[in-house]
Amino acid sequence: VQLVESGGGLVQAGGSLRLSCAASGSTFNSMGWYRQAPGKQRELVANIITGGVRTNYADSVKGRFTISRDNGKYTIYLQMNSLKPEDTAVYYCNARIWFGGIDYWGKGTLVTVSS
Repeated sequence: VQLVESGGGLVQAGGSLRLSCAASGSTFNSMGWYRQAPGKQRELVANIITGGVRTNYADSVKGRFTISRDNGKYTIYLQMNSLKPEDTAVYYCNARIWFGGIDYWGKGTLVTVSS
């Protein structure tokens, strides 16, 4: 299984970034983005069901971030708008197989939001 992320970088507060993640090597029931800031635990940002349209967002990003997927592919995107300095973190792509509760992770991509 391989998860390849792209799209991180440095942006000013109020700006936008788009993250991408392509997963391969298995079939997955859901995919999503987590983030981990220095000194903090990894937290869910957003996830999406691969076979449908159901999405889930952390309260801190609702209305600013949008998760989407390519139909027929295990590729997801995270459009991040109105970025805040507190969004600064390493963002990890996750792909999950519900049977057995198996999680796969990307290597992470750094998002830095300057004030």
